[in-house]
Amino acid sequence: MKKLRMVGMLLILSLLLTACSSNNGSSYDSGDASGSDSWEVQTEAAAEGEIGAAAPTVTSATGDKMIYTAELIAETVNFDSAAQALAQAAEALSGYYESQRTTSSGPYRSANYTVRIPAEHFQEFLGQVGQICHVLDSSQNADDVSEAYYDIEARLTTQRTKLERLQTLLGRAEDMTDIITIESAISETELEIERLTGSLRDYDSRIHYATVTISLSEVAQLSNVEEPPDTFGARLGNAFLNACRSFGTFLENLAVFLVRSWIVLLILAGAAAIALTILRRKKVKNRQGGGSQT
Repeated sequence: MKKLRMVGMLLILSLLLTACSSNNGSSYDSGDASGSDSWEVQTEAAAEGEIGAAAPTVTSATGDKMIYTAELIAETVNFDSAAQALAQAAEALSGYYESQRTTSSGPYRSANYTVRIPAEHFQEFLGQVGQICHVLDSSQNADDVSEAYYDIEARLTTQRTKLERLQTLLGRAEDMTDIITIESAISETELEIERLTGSLRDYDSRIHYATVTISLSEVAQLSNVEEPPDTFGARLGNAFLNACRSFGTFLENLAVFLVRSWIVLLILAGAAAIALTILRRKKVKNRQGGGSQT
């Protein structure tokens, strides 16, 4: 009797593991009821709903599951103001910065932001970025993950049902070998449930919050900006301003050159002073010599 019970128990576990490893399982026969406890458990499980049946239809979740992403390349002439405005825009729409990095290259700075925005505010945030910065390039993507999402959800439901059946079998098992086998199957099922649950959480995070990547650069003048044609007076004014800027730049460069070359200039000044002193002494001697001859 014990041997028959053990064979029946292992047969049930084999059917459970085989059926739950695929999306579409087939029902199994209840076998010959010999009066043992294991076959009664098998018959009861079949009456409640076979583990190997096809995955249940998910009715709790409906609608498309979309993941929205965008990448923007932008520039600004006022880096601090633009960076602060972007952060305020994200916060006002209940978003947050997943990551941010700022680097400097000479007098200019650049930053890379990864912003998570609620999906319902995705387009609104992109519009605000266009108002805050000068966008050079942008790309958007909408990925429909409905099929993968609902497939994982259905497999998770199947694994949870399988876990309940295994726990029922464990409560009725008496032989130590059967107990060890069922506990091993329970452990594997719990790991699979944890993995599937993590996948759903990752999907939920990316579905509920869109991802926007922004590359922001600081520039002296915006690129690809068309200006209206200037009038004659405007051209004269611009020419005067450009001349002033050029003269100012010349003075700045001259000051930088003097600062960098102060040692050389000091030596030249000293040499000039010595030369003038020698010349003056020669003149004095020449005058004194001419007076004595008279």
